[in-house]
Amino acid sequence: MSSSSAQPLAITLGDPHGIGPEILLRAYAESAVPDAAVVFGDLTVIEACRRHLGLAVPVRVVQRAEDATPGSLCVMDAALMREADIAPGQLSATAGAAAYAYVAEAARAALRHEVAAVVTLPINKEAIQLTHPGFSGHTELLGELCGAPDVTILLASGKLIVSHVSTHVSLSQAIARVKRERVLRIIELTHAAVSRLRAAPRLAVAGLNPHASENGLFGIEEELEIRPAVLDAQARGIPVDGPFAPDTLFYLAVREQQYNAIVCMYHDQGHIPLKLLDFDGGVNITLGLPILRTSVDHGTAFNIAWQGKARIHSFLEALRYARELRGVPLTA
Repeated sequence: MSSSSAQPLAITLGDPHGIGPEILLRAYAESAVPDAAVVFGDLTVIEACRRHLGLAVPVRVVQRAEDATPGSLCVMDAALMREADIAPGQLSATAGAAAYAYVAEAARAALRHEVAAVVTLPINKEAIQLTHPGFSGHTELLGELCGAPDVTILLASGKLIVSHVSTHVSLSQAIARVKRERVLRIIELTHAAVSRLRAAPRLAVAGLNPHASENGLFGIEEELEIRPAVLDAQARGIPVDGPFAPDTLFYLAVREQQYNAIVCMYHDQGHIPLKLLDFDGGVNITLGLPILRTSVDHGTAFNIAWQGKARIHSFLEALRYARELRGVPLTA
């Protein structure tokens, strides 16, 4: 296809036993997916969920992404799940392997420029690890598939935008990853991405230690690694300040609106405030890839899978961000 605006979006079904199939079907049932999109998943799973929920959603199998049409639930059938394999709410190696395959194939389609962006529904890390030991998440898998080592998560909502120096690692590993070069790279990636979402954005960087160490009283990372990275970014023309004490920085960004985005040092430092402020509306956007990927910002919720209880707002927001950002990878 000649332009990304003419290309469909790719949607990955997520873990077949989670809430992904339900969210997908309900979005189409409510006519909330205006874009041409192709679903990478199993027709058997989608049809079983559709029957279970009693949703009148026509489903069409396509052989090529370019055959997808707006308003139709078009599926590239992976044919990995049999009817007998389907057990909503249950941890399953078969379902985990299928979820992994959906993401891998969608990423390859994006690399071949067959789709404009990849929008992912939730996977279950434990299920995937049953067949792919060491798997840690969508972000890391996509980085590996795309040959992009400097990937990270940006979470966006109407109330807060955060990015992360480290994501799915232990807290001790996260501390070890707070290095000048890495912090600078995440500042650069964040600025490039937020510049697509906000006019003339201003960034802030959170400290790692309590009170951003109070001039070395509670740690050395701020002075040795984080502040030098901020100064490097400023020298490159990026409007960024910090490091700031995390316990006041989010107030400055959200209530005082002094900053458009916060670079956080580890996973929970950014995830907790964003989910507190906008649990249903948060969107996960991967930075540093040669392709565009957005995602829901929640898990598989096995406890309510296929029960008609899942909320679809995060998925609709992920589609919206993919539509707005399509065609331009979020790399600095």
